[in-house]
Amino acid sequence: MTEVFGRPDDVAAWQSAVDGVMPDWDVLLAEYAAAIDWPASAFWRELSTAYPDAIVLLSVRDSPAVWWRSADATVLEVLRRPGERAGSEAWTRMAEGLVHTELGEDWDDATRAMAAYERHNAEVRASVPADRLVEWWPGDGWAPLALALDVPVPDEPFPHNNSTAEFREMAGFA
Repeated sequence: MTEVFGRPDDVAAWQSAVDGVMPDWDVLLAEYAAAIDWPASAFWRELSTAYPDAIVLLSVRDSPAVWWRSADATVLEVLRRPGERAGSEAWTRMAEGLVHTELGEDWDDATRAMAAYERHNAEVRASVPADRLVEWWPGDGWAPLALALDVPVPDEPFPHNNSTAEFREMAGFA
């Protein structure tokens, strides 16, 4: 999502996708070799169809509660603070649409949101062929990704960016 903050002209294309009209992925993602996190991850089905040879990365947490703590303190916190939101009105509309699409109307209910998280993970696992799916936990580092992509493990340490604290600072909540 931080990429979208730096590319406000792309918000309209992502909003169209939220509304069910898929963009030309080759045009929207022309400058990228990979896509992770929201908004791209919300369209994993469409992107995996558009790029049938691409690896699908399912980033998971130790439990739905761990995922909830992170989401609750970051993206969902932004949506709870209408007067303090970090993005433009168009960005906010797009983010709200993503949350409603992915987590449902009760997105702020921890139990329902965690159930949506579990459904999402189960659907990805059931839909993506095993030879294209990489299930990855924070802390796994480069190895599973390098293996799936058939490339050497990079020499540099795996980056640890976009922590809850970093997100909150970027959003002006820290």
